[in-house]
Amino acid sequence: MNRRLSKLTIHFGERDRVEGGLLADALFEDFARHGVHTSVLLRGVEGYGLRHHLRTDRLLTLSEDLPAIAIAIDEPDRIDGVLDELPGPTATGLVTLEKVGAGGDGVDRKLTVYLHRRQRLNDGPAYVGVCELLRRRGVGGATALLGVDGTVGGGRRRARFLSVNSDVPMMVVAVGSAESIAGAADELERALEAPLLTTEPVRVLKRDGDGVGELSAGRDEVAWQRLTLYSSESATVGGHAVHHELIRRLRREGARGATAVRGIWGYHGDHVPHGDRLLQLRRRAPIVTTLVDAPDRIAAWLEIADELTPERGLITCEGVAVLGPQAVAS
Repeated sequence: MNRRLSKLTIHFGERDRVEGGLLADALFEDFARHGVHTSVLLRGVEGYGLRHHLRTDRLLTLSEDLPAIAIAIDEPDRIDGVLDELPGPTATGLVTLEKVGAGGDGVDRKLTVYLHRRQRLNDGPAYVGVCELLRRRGVGGATALLGVDGTVGGGRRRARFLSVNSDVPMMVVAVGSAESIAGAADELERALEAPLLTTEPVRVLKRDGDGVGELSAGRDEVAWQRLTLYSSESATVGGHAVHHELIRRLRREGARGATAVRGIWGYHGDHVPHGDRLLQLRRRAPIVTTLVDAPDRIAAWLEIADELTPERGLITCEGVAVLGPQAVAS
């Protein structure tokens, strides 16, 4: 985990096409051809991009081009090689690049644990065991996100219909103090077989209704900002899930774009780890909503997120490097 790695993140629409095929296929074929150690494709449940076309799985007519997020992790030289041959349009998508795996400054850290579906820990699914370990170690929150495509050890692993998809990658994203993250990471490295763990500095701005950090701290004129809200589908405002209201408000007020991804398991604060269960009247799955924008605009979007989370939710912010046309777009 002390190695310095590069993390490439690409936001796009699942129906985006390039050279007669889907952009997602082209991306992950490219990752496999370059031997990218770990990559994962996350399918969003709601969001919009620079063109402000809303897509959501709640409405059939708006669910045909859901947002997607591709994440690739490897040595900087290999990721640079991927960037040199990056397929597909980037004018309406979003491409960010981050350095991960270093200690960094600040009291808060984000830990990402990359797994695959068949992994086991403590006689159960690894993602459940990882969340339990993180909670026991005092980490503030964690969310397990299921991938639908990716690479493991440089080989492509794609989810297919009517298949157990046991090798398809997934990830657990956790946020906590530097001390709790360090302790949890050390234990996870012993408990998991050949794990890939990355850490990044992050600033916790709000936790379950209490403001705990300042947005201005750590900002600079170069890095853009990623604002992330960790919530649950059971958390509502005005009769709608918080992530839905946040995306609606951001779109109305002119934010560049936002994407919500549904997790399969997770917790925040003192809440017991949970996911969806059969025969539930209301979904309880964790939701991760992210947006990236210029530093001078993030404060306005934080105000909206703050207003929609009076009692529950975790809000964080981190600096990112934006590549391509959006980096200079007004």
